[in-house]
Amino acid sequence: MSVSYFGGRVVAVTGAGAGIGRQLAIQVASQGGLLSLVDRDESALRETVELTGVRPDLILSNVVDVADRTAMQHCADETSHHFGRVDAIFNNAGILYSGDVLDCNFPDIEHVMNTNFWGTINGSKVFLPDIVQSDRANIVNVSSAFGLMSAPGYSAYNSAKFAVRGFTESLRQEMLATHPQVRVSCVYPGGVKTSIARSARVASTLDHSAVVDSFEKSIARTEPAEAARTILRGTEKGLPRIFVGNDARVIDVLTRVASSGYQRIIPTLTSARR
Repeated sequence: MSVSYFGGRVVAVTGAGAGIGRQLAIQVASQGGLLSLVDRDESALRETVELTGVRPDLILSNVVDVADRTAMQHCADETSHHFGRVDAIFNNAGILYSGDVLDCNFPDIEHVMNTNFWGTINGSKVFLPDIVQSDRANIVNVSSAFGLMSAPGYSAYNSAKFAVRGFTESLRQEMLATHPQVRVSCVYPGGVKTSIARSARVASTLDHSAVVDSFEKSIARTEPAEAARTILRGTEKGLPRIFVGNDARVIDVLTRVASSGYQRIIPTLTSARR
């Protein structure tokens, strides 16, 4: 990764309070990037700001829920006013929800869609007018390996992450046609060792602690710092798809080779744990 790629560039990161978002902020700062950080957890965001070690005038901290479109617009306006431009946005904020469709409540499904899907659209839309003015820009939206393959018990999360994938691929084509200096990437992380499972909602029929235990022992494999490095390398190259972790790469191959046939395989692998 080029040491100077993000040097002097204005970069917005959502979900910067923990996990991948925090590591993206730290690593962009280490390259000399100017940061506009977004998270709804004020104390976590403050800790990220401290960990970047940059001067206060080189970083903005925005306590915002990405689902709040008005607040996100204010964040984009403040970023543009403070730095004079915006060169990149990492729409990383996301939440997890576990539960079969039969057991899901409508508000829980809406909550996932509002954060994971609408949060991505909000971040892309409010920063886009400034980003297209940059002569070297990036929009990076985080989907999931579950945006490549669906799994039982994750219908709400799958829906949001598949939607992020579709939105991002469409946006990439639009930028190629009208603003080719804006490179758009979609990220597909596999299991990353973050707190996403601990902060997740689950259906009333599930044991939250069991879901957390399963995620942290069986699914989460990649360290957040490694995930961020992979994302930044892919961003610099302008890759349309950035796969994080060997598990994400395996899922990509499986869904391309097996096509819809994977839907017969996955239930047999997960039934024992359900």
